[in-house]
Amino acid sequence: MSNQPFKSGFVALIGRPNVGKSTLLNYVIGQKIAIMSDKPQTTRNKIQGVYTSDDAQIIFIDTPGIHKPKHRLGDFMVKAATTTIKEVDLVMFLVDATEPFGSGEQFILSRLESSSTPVFLVINKIDLIHPDELFEKIAAYKDRFPFAEVIPVSALQGNNVPTLIDQIKAYLEEGPQFYPADQITDHPERFVVSELIREKVLHLTRDEIPHSIAVGIEEMKEREEGTIYAAATIIVERSSQKGIIIGKQGKMLKEIGQRAREDIEALLGSKVFLGLWVKVQKDWRNKKFHLSEHGYREDEY
Repeated sequence: MSNQPFKSGFVALIGRPNVGKSTLLNYVIGQKIAIMSDKPQTTRNKIQGVYTSDDAQIIFIDTPGIHKPKHRLGDFMVKAATTTIKEVDLVMFLVDATEPFGSGEQFILSRLESSSTPVFLVINKIDLIHPDELFEKIAAYKDRFPFAEVIPVSALQGNNVPTLIDQIKAYLEEGPQFYPADQITDHPERFVVSELIREKVLHLTRDEIPHSIAVGIEEMKEREEGTIYAAATIIVERSSQKGIIIGKQGKMLKEIGQRAREDIEALLGSKVFLGLWVKVQKDWRNKKFHLSEHGYREDEY
């Protein structure tokens, strides 16, 4: 038995859309629990990932990318991200090494100014730039905010991620183990399954589709010999979008289902039968009832 003190705490991942927050979370946890896409605003809810080692437990909260909202769902996403800052022990402000400092970054820093929580600047995607550019990037940010630490990483390749974990541990206080050592998220399986299906829609459909979809799990139960049956509905805003997702002779929906099933089986460790349906709910992103129905509850923030 080690005499080393056990540390624990909550860490927020914040930043503009598409800077790699979900990629970093999945790398640290070692399994996909947050969906990834090259389309911005992929993450909508706060995704909680649990990292446990012999000497620490770090609960990461992957927040929606902070952006200028265009509808009620956008308002929800930004509120979810900004309120998280007040609830954690550390904040990881992720930025894209390939992108210049802009108004989006300045907006986030302005939200952090009133917080007493230590903030790490995590410069992601360093594998895509020359080392000389990295020094310029660090200088551009250090002049604008008193960061506790500045840590460059590649979330995709894992470069310097162990250093980031060690630095987080150094800042955390001694504390209890909140979750069992083998638990990697606090979200129910239904939520993660619905997110994996939504990810496949994001990957396979055109630009007009992604942000107007939601996925609801209608049924999920174990059948004989450990086989899981899951039934899900993909929600869209217009009939034309329904046609795109179903595709010619149902080919698109079949492809979405096949790709999602592979990830769900990896997550659950069981054979999965997945049934998918598509349903139109006009303008659901601006209607409080539909937002609540699909898991976006404003009263939580």
